[in-house]
Amino acid sequence: MMNVNYIEFFFDCSSPWTYLSFSALKDLAEENNIEIQYRPILVGGIFNTVNPSVYKSRENPIPAKEKYYLSDIQNWAMSRDIIINWPSIFPINSVKAMRGCLYAESKNISYDFALDIFKAYWTDNKDISSDKVLEDICLNRGLDPLEFFEFIKMPSTKLQLIKNSEDLIEKGGFGSPTFFYQDKMFFGNDRLDLLSSLLNKDLI
Repeated sequence: MMNVNYIEFFFDCSSPWTYLSFSALKDLAEENNIEIQYRPILVGGIFNTVNPSVYKSRENPIPAKEKYYLSDIQNWAMSRDIIINWPSIFPINSVKAMRGCLYAESKNISYDFALDIFKAYWTDNKDISSDKVLEDICLNRGLDPLEFFEFIKMPSTKLQLIKNSEDLIEKGGFGSPTFFYQDKMFFGNDRLDLLSSLLNKDLI
């Protein structure tokens, strides 16, 4: 068994299932006195590399499955006590927002900044690829927008986001949200409940 005392969390704010898991993961970690290592990724790049079936299913959706899918999201949203309004732009280019999450990490506010991105997109139907929306989020958090945009344009920032995505693929991941604890991988919002159950039963 690996001696790991943190949850490694690979996430992209463009995913509704990741939003559903986001605060619940924080609560779970606090309850079990476990740290979270936030690893922003570009889920679109991961789909392109190892999971192209996602795009095929979007091109040819099954009506009954789509209806259930949307209903299931709302049921989970009620369960997690958050509001999800399906955005007018989907899928969205989240690259600036996810590089921004790396900036937030440098300021030790990974959770708060990412939560702002999730709410802006999934609750308030804002275009998180827009500089204006990202600037407003920065200002609301007391961050310097000029410093922010300089940071997300840096080659090292771009490379780090790519590296995070490649790391997830190398670990066997294929989407967002993905959690790692000890030597186990958990994919999806519903697997957070499984992780909780295993932690409570001390099976990990």
